[in-house]
Amino acid sequence: MHDHRIPPRNDDHIARLRGRIDVLDAELADLLERRALVAAQVQRLKPVGYFAGRDAERERLLVERMAEHAPRLGADRLAAIMDSVISAGLDAAQQEAAR
Repeated sequence: MHDHRIPPRNDDHIARLRGRIDVLDAELADLLERRALVAAQVQRLKPVGYFAGRDAERERLLVERMAEHAPRLGADRLAAIMDSVISAGLDAAQQEAAR
């Protein structure tokens, strides 16, 4: 008979790794904020801005470049992530502009 119990975890190691994740998440949030601010500047300059001005080809190329740096995620996952990032940034910029 096999023992199928999960082996005991190294809680200290997990806590350290989660701490690293927390630091990375804070850095990611800062980068996303900076990206949203720059994207908002671009939207104000474009003749057709916000959601109507999305450029699918530029977004595709962006994802391809990012996939070179993040092969573990790959283009399909990065496309979904960047679609959310771009949409959130456009939504924030549009909301700001409406004020």
